Amino acid sequence: MEILGIDIGGSGIKGAPVDVRTGEFTRDRLRVETPVPAAPRPVVSAVGQIVRHFDWTGPVGVTFPGVVTDGVTRTAANLAEDWRDLAARDLLAAECGTPVTLLNDADAAGVAEMAHGAGRGRSGTVLLVTLGTGIGTALFTDGTLVPNTELGHLEIRGKDAERRASAHAREVHDWGWGKWAEKVEEYLRRAEDLLWPSLIIIGGGVSKRAEHFLPHLKDVRAEVIAAELHNDAGIVGAAMAAAPRTPTG
Repeated sequence: MEILGIDIGGSGIKGAPVDVRTGEFTRDRLRVETPVPAAPRPVVSAVGQIVRHFDWTGPVGVTFPGVVTDGVTRTAANLAEDWRDLAARDLLAAECGTPVTLLNDADAAGVAEMAHGAGRGRSGTVLLVTLGTGIGTALFTDGTLVPNTELGHLEIRGKDAERRASAHAREVHDWGWGKWAEKVEEYLRRAEDLLWPSLIIIGGGVSKRAEHFLPHLKDVRAEVIAAELHNDAGIVGAAMAAAPRTPTG
């Protein structure tokens, strides 16, 4: 089954049709820049641009970098404040002319990694952490998602964790991999003190360079591995979320 997945990020909006049975793209991905400022109307228009590029008429899954409940965006840490308490799913559906499923971006990435990536077949408590413009998290217990965990906003040393340990923070402070890994490790230790996961999956674009920082994470109790779908996980998870459910019973 082929579904269009679109991933709204702080710097780019990416989309591709996905075979949800395999997690593979069926056409080349399209990326457009996230509008600045990232207000609802221009971002929604950019999503519509991707839908029209693929001449898509079926269901669409869309991720959002914040809390989403019942199609309403509740937070927007790295986008414009106008997203708060906005009926964003309805706006997107009107723009796209097709049914839209809207969910948190890290949750989407986690769903994809658990089905088609590093979390395949893993039981117990699994935490996916995406390190990008901010820090996103997706929490699973025996394969079941606990949505909208937003653990990137844990306070560490008086600051939001993502201001210290995101990939963006590494770039802003011009930290080497080892120095940045110290910040990441401190964050992961705080998260595992609360959750005690057996597995932590590191996602986001930086997961492609995991060999530079994973060896530095020596004092984390859980097993820590890189995501397999890297920065495409959000697209895959969005498509999976929008796929029609097969009736049971």
